[in-house]
Amino acid sequence: MMDVAALAGVSHQTVSRVVNGTGKVAPQTRERVLAAIGELGYRRNSVARALVTRKSGILGIITTTSVHYGPASTLVAIEVAAREAGYFTGVTALEDFSRESLTEAIDYFLGLAVEAIVVIAPMTDIAEIVESIGAPVPIIAVSAANAVSIDSVRFVRGDQLEGARMAVRHLIELGHTDIAHVAGPEGWFESQIRREGWLIELRAAGLPIREAPYGAWEACAGFEAGKRLIAEGLPTAVFAANDLIALGLMRAFWQAGVSVPDEVSIVGFDDEPASRYFQPSLTTVRQDFTDLAQNALLAIRDAINGIGDAEPIVRPTELIIRDSTAAPRH
Repeated sequence: MMDVAALAGVSHQTVSRVVNGTGKVAPQTRERVLAAIGELGYRRNSVARALVTRKSGILGIITTTSVHYGPASTLVAIEVAAREAGYFTGVTALEDFSRESLTEAIDYFLGLAVEAIVVIAPMTDIAEIVESIGAPVPIIAVSAANAVSIDSVRFVRGDQLEGARMAVRHLIELGHTDIAHVAGPEGWFESQIRREGWLIELRAAGLPIREAPYGAWEACAGFEAGKRLIAEGLPTAVFAANDLIALGLMRAFWQAGVSVPDEVSIVGFDDEPASRYFQPSLTTVRQDFTDLAQNALLAIRDAINGIGDAEPIVRPTELIIRDSTAAPRH
């Protein structure tokens, strides 16, 4: 900055006012300063400035290395919402969500003077660690966890429990009385909550409950589960924990000559873009990741400004009825 001031023939305070857009500077003086900046290739030290002003315009995002639709869509939606709100983002993806690695990631972002940190936390241990670590900046956890926000961590989530219940209620209202569930992996909030929604509705309706062991999010898991269900005795309907599992089920049933939905109905979860092109098109539960991200940014703004309460933000899910569900044949 001193070199710019010397070349432009002004004080360093004048250079600071031009760079930061504060105070009054005569137009001809501003032009001289900008010309000197261009000649010297000056770049302001945003981090140093942020340490003083506490306004870096940067958000840190910590996510998993998972490429599954939910976490990946959440990440993209948050980055887009952040840019629309005037923030740049830094992203780190952790494979090992230990307390040590998460603390290291948070410390790294604090060194960049971020204004807030967003943690995409689909697994149970992540949310628990985030709650226990804390930080001098707001932390927003985008997580299906049924957690209570605290001063240092605010939670934003889609209402996946109600989404799962809507899916199963839809099948019950169609007349199904034998409804299986193919769960996602153990240790993921989404798996636990979607399975819980299935159980709640079956118990409320007094219907029998089949075993529903935890599995994986991939289509191959749905394919293997479909073969198992055929061997055990085909249910009239299946609630799949995500759309890829539903796709695997469809393949297994097609291979065995079982018609969907004539012989078995299937409901998925997430409403992946391809789900409408499955054969038949998939009835599923939609999560609005754009809406989720926008509400995460609202939570960040409120936390930075010290307004609002720390109650979790819960956003609705929506049942999308397509061609993979129908009344059972009697």
